[in-house]
Amino acid sequence: MTKIVCVPGYQIVEEIHRSSRTLIYRGIRESDLYPVTIELVRNPVPTNKELMQIRHKYDVGKDLDLPYIIKTLALEPYQNSYALILEDCDSISLASYLHQRGALGSQTQTLITFLQIAIQIAQGLEGLYIQRVIHKDIKPANILIHPVTQQIKLIDFSLASRLPKETQEIKNANMLVGTLAYMSPEQTGRMNRGIDYRSDFYALGVTCYELLTGQLPFISDDPMDLVHCHLAQQPVPVRHIKPNTPLMISEIVSKLMAKNAEDRYQNPLGLKYDLEICLAQLQATGKIGLFVLGENDPSDRFLIPEKLYGREPEVATLLNAFERVSKGMTEILLVAGGSGIGKTLVIQEIHKPIVRQRGYFIKGKYDQFQRNIPFSAFVQAFRDLMEQLLSESDAQLQTWKNQILAAVGENGQVLIDVIPELEHVIGKQPPAIELSGSAAQQRFNLLFQKFVRLFTTAAHPLVLFLDDLQWADLASLDLLKSLMYDAGYLLVLGAYRDNEVSPIHPAILAIDEIEKNGIPVNTIILKPLSLEDLNELVADTLHCDLLLAEPLTELIDVKTKGNPFFTTQFLKTLYEDGLITFVRSSQQGSVGGWICDLTQIKSLVVTDDVVEFMALQLQRLPSGTQWAITGAACIGTEFDLHTLAIVLEQSPERTASELWSGLEANLLIPTTETYNFFTRSTIGQSPHFVNESVPSKTANPVYRFLHDRVQQAAYSLVPDDQKQLAHLKIGNLIYQNSSEIVRAERLFDIVGQLNLAKELITDPIDKQRI
Repeated sequence: MTKIVCVPGYQIVEEIHRSSRTLIYRGIRESDLYPVTIELVRNPVPTNKELMQIRHKYDVGKDLDLPYIIKTLALEPYQNSYALILEDCDSISLASYLHQRGALGSQTQTLITFLQIAIQIAQGLEGLYIQRVIHKDIKPANILIHPVTQQIKLIDFSLASRLPKETQEIKNANMLVGTLAYMSPEQTGRMNRGIDYRSDFYALGVTCYELLTGQLPFISDDPMDLVHCHLAQQPVPVRHIKPNTPLMISEIVSKLMAKNAEDRYQNPLGLKYDLEICLAQLQATGKIGLFVLGENDPSDRFLIPEKLYGREPEVATLLNAFERVSKGMTEILLVAGGSGIGKTLVIQEIHKPIVRQRGYFIKGKYDQFQRNIPFSAFVQAFRDLMEQLLSESDAQLQTWKNQILAAVGENGQVLIDVIPELEHVIGKQPPAIELSGSAAQQRFNLLFQKFVRLFTTAAHPLVLFLDDLQWADLASLDLLKSLMYDAGYLLVLGAYRDNEVSPIHPAILAIDEIEKNGIPVNTIILKPLSLEDLNELVADTLHCDLLLAEPLTELIDVKTKGNPFFTTQFLKTLYEDGLITFVRSSQQGSVGGWICDLTQIKSLVVTDDVVEFMALQLQRLPSGTQWAITGAACIGTEFDLHTLAIVLEQSPERTASELWSGLEANLLIPTTETYNFFTRSTIGQSPHFVNESVPSKTANPVYRFLHDRVQQAAYSLVPDDQKQLAHLKIGNLIYQNSSEIVRAERLFDIVGQLNLAKELITDPIDKQRI
């Protein structure tokens, strides 16, 4: 029996769609008889994530009053959730349209239909581009088409982003947000690229491919196989599947689906221009002649390419190391160099072969302000691995549970104490026999060794990345030594600042000992970019010839000494200061280009200290954002919203609002999707319902600084005579606002903060408590 739905103020006409997550009805708004579509969450007791997504659809959609975007009318209270009210344009999804009609094929009339559809979608993306919204889930199911007029509307903004760029963290393929078959390489989290508006172009390319051929470019039931295809496989061109397809249409689809965003269209206008050429020629002559794609594709948004420059030999060394490990070796590869030289970016180039080999990549980072926390990077890495396991199928999870229990026996609690997420995999474990001193340490190391061996096999080699080894604690280094023996299929990647370690540094001594025991250790030392490589970066940024870029490159080289991080931040500052600008051409058929004011750039007085430089950039942010970021810098390289709110003694909503400018400036990176619940346009503006406070109390976004140097710069803004006072306040506030369970979980965080303020702690009782 169908449940009767009653949304006050609306008359339900019929159910038009039912999925595992949503129910969609056609209805009428009673106040003016306006036809509407009503979307409900199907779950009678919706999760916070489901509430957040429908709220987010409303919050993004209400600001998009555009011709090719579905109109978002209201968000109404409905039982334990919301009813999202949209216009009813009497359309069906493009997926249904495709299912009814089949592939549009390569006949003249159907090609005209395809081009008319594609042009409208490009116009929809143009609207999003102007509004600075990334859809992140373009696919036939999220595109409506009127069966008669063929009017197009883009729908479903549940995953949309209003940041200029997002960074996707590595997740199990089953946990990626979006639709894997249409997902751009950068959205998989396994590519050295951020997600920006050009990700939507890739998804549109897949959609066009399906419209023309009736099939997806990559077909597999294995999620990791699909990820690998998006990263490394070239799709069979449309023209090879449908030979009568005009070459230029096939080439447009291929350009949209380029692996690197820099090789796709750079502007929806450029795409629309090329599609309109095809349509005009086809309607006039029935044929499409050859022409150069992208001739009218203005790159009018300042984007610094994220590809690596001048690191080909180092990347080759890295990939060769993984090749050896995937055949059974155990190896350590160290990447050394100064801060901002690009160590992490080089290491992340290893993702493609890891996906191909079905390997696991996990990473942890040591923090200069939390060196007292034992195993901190190992804990981060293996907590991440447990999250990946938990997203696998029930059968696979049961297999992992059996294998882990067989390996650790009755000592599972020893590992759970360090990696709490492990309990979700193997269940509650009996208390372990208490040991003290070296005996406890030896037991832990032996157990961890057995545990790690489960994940180092031919079926799935393990790559463990330990970042900022110069700040590693002694317990971590001892554990690393114990892990390297008799493992096989294990590659440990370590990055460290070679200017901050000496031959007698504990990390160097530990690596030396590992090497003496027969484990291969290789080291890559990264140098600053050569003038030639730097010039290529500048030319690609400004979309100009290498020769034309040389004067600016020489100035930048003097200022930044070829440091990649410093270079990109300096270029960004020149743009923000109006010293690099885009000038549109007044000539017919010319799109314009980027120019720079060399005279003013020459006269700039810029410090060659990157921390001092970044501190100056932070001081340009609103005062509330500066206050929030300096508080975050005292916590660590990564922090969660609720902890920062406690530290700042204000609400999470206000704290998130103050962080937003830091996110827009790409100085802070959200690492969880829940940040979307706290955007500048949502805070304080949404309707207040009975359950309004539930998501905001439980949703706790996590953020990290773009780079260590940004955190250092933010920390430097705290006056030296106030730093200890700040750490004392943070330690006490976290302690006072935490339950006993949370205190136990955050023991090292609390003590670490108080230790940094130990000179201010004089009360004997307080000292004893610490």
